[in-house]
Amino acid sequence: MSEARYRIGIDLGTTHCALAYVDTAATDGDAVAGTVLQVPQLSAPGSVEALPLLPSFLYLPHPDELAPGDLALPWSAEGREIVGELARSRGQGTPIRLVASAKSWLCHPGVDRRAAILPNDAPEEVARVSPLEASTRYLQHLRRAWDHAHPDAPFVDQDVTVTIPASFDPSARELTAEAAQAIGCRQLTLLEEPQAALYSWIQGSAGGWRKQVRPGDVLLVVDVGGGTSDFSLIAVLETEGNLELRRVAVGDHILLGGDNMDLALAHTVAAKLASGNGTKLDAWQMRALTYACRAAKETLLVDSDVQVQPIVVPSRGSRLIGGSLRTELTRDEVNQVVLNGFFPEVAASARPISRVRAGLAQLGLPYAQDAAVTRHLAAFLGKQVGALEELPGFTASGGASFLHPTAVLLNGGVLKSGLLAQRTMDVLNAWLAAEGAAPARLLAGADFDLAVARGAAYYGHVRHGRGVRIRGGTAFSYYVAVESAVPAVPGFEPPVQALCIAPFGMEEGSAADLPAQEFGLVVGEPVQFRFFSSSVRRQDQVGTLLDGWDDEELQELDAIHASLPADGRQAGEVVAVRLEARVSEAGTLELAALPRSGPERWKIEFDVRGQGLQG
Repeated sequence: MSEARYRIGIDLGTTHCALAYVDTAATDGDAVAGTVLQVPQLSAPGSVEALPLLPSFLYLPHPDELAPGDLALPWSAEGREIVGELARSRGQGTPIRLVASAKSWLCHPGVDRRAAILPNDAPEEVARVSPLEASTRYLQHLRRAWDHAHPDAPFVDQDVTVTIPASFDPSARELTAEAAQAIGCRQLTLLEEPQAALYSWIQGSAGGWRKQVRPGDVLLVVDVGGGTSDFSLIAVLETEGNLELRRVAVGDHILLGGDNMDLALAHTVAAKLASGNGTKLDAWQMRALTYACRAAKETLLVDSDVQVQPIVVPSRGSRLIGGSLRTELTRDEVNQVVLNGFFPEVAASARPISRVRAGLAQLGLPYAQDAAVTRHLAAFLGKQVGALEELPGFTASGGASFLHPTAVLLNGGVLKSGLLAQRTMDVLNAWLAAEGAAPARLLAGADFDLAVARGAAYYGHVRHGRGVRIRGGTAFSYYVAVESAVPAVPGFEPPVQALCIAPFGMEEGSAADLPAQEFGLVVGEPVQFRFFSSSVRRQDQVGTLLDGWDDEELQELDAIHASLPADGRQAGEVVAVRLEARVSEAGTLELAALPRSGPERWKIEFDVRGQGLQG
């Protein structure tokens, strides 16, 4: 395969997607100029507009809803669904036909992410799509936009980097890679969004980043987007006279972001309507109100000159216009709900609050129980207090109750608000002051809307030997459960050990096997594979076998249920195998079982494929 001319970076976001690229034919040494693709999309029926952001919304219209030609795009005269700006705006009036937050559903282990479940509350007559299919359609729209703009450089021939939250587990990573490969990504890499944001900052500084950071710095990346809150820590080291960036920790997967804030504002407006004229909104109207509050929030948080935004709630009856409810959302209401509800001033010792949950609940996204981003940040820094102790040039925590960042990079659409950015810095620096540490400085020059796409494109350039690379590898240590061989005891399950199959920081493209250890693999009958991850056990190596662990050390991932073909063996036979783990070039984790004798090779997939393993 010939060398790709373009390094494409795609931000596959919860609320927006973007595509940026670097033209290798136009680069001058280390000077890299990234370009953002203006994406043609429908802004109104029959009207196409090229915009830098593609809203991550898919609208599934009724067959008779639009006239012929209303869905025409530059590369297609006819269409059956709508992606982008028109999908978002039209869905506010008919939310039962709108697919939103597909990325959050893609990483939800409690549902079949290949099944047609979205929109999740749509009636039977509305067609549905799977989270995987919705994500694929967003990427497909970007591919078609690229091919339309670059007919001489087809998308399938380019080097593509797609970003994911740092906290994505192996299943979500694999599914994201599958969506990208489905649209023709033959040279694919996955990159964590906080790292992409930092790469964008490095690129945008035109070399000046070396003057803003120094050896011994600890960079905290706080990324609060539409669906998730991600935290990452990156240490600055000096190696042979050169600055080196090393990712040392990432936070847990926190389904908390702009979507939660939109819902909170919708409840605020609904309560105002109920108290004002006794109007009670049904579920359909509440969903439409939530989308209306999203647009109002984005204006009120960013534009300081706007104090009030009108809100229109559509009617369910025949009088769609005259029956609409009209109200407003004020800046003071947004400040009260978003600032104090999601970014409260708390102590460094604060931790997310867990409530007793009801025994039955509607099927939906597993949102974080505590809405306070600052409490989740406190928990992350407290958990990682010892993350730097093994790095050269860094001293032990010295009695600190949490890891002390020295610089902060903010990212994500939520933190475009100067009010929320300032609150985040004020809370963090209050924690540092309480322990006698210097305040963290805010790294200037962040591009909140396009940083992730720009950084991904720049990373594609860096991977080929240009610029500074952030060393990271796997964000967690990964383990597979090994059941102990013990006599049956009534009422007691056999004890389980955790075998480390991929240590923290295992690099892309590397493999590790366990030649000295063999394990029994059950064939011919249904079995369950259990997996764990850890963000704090950095000392474990491939083959480390844990007899016990604390709840804070290992978190269990979704299990894989499978039935291996016996292939001439007896059902239930235990085959002696050794294990081999590999982190692919794309950044996905693979585990294979190889028998002591015979040609079989069983690959244990980390996505939810039904069978789970392949021979």
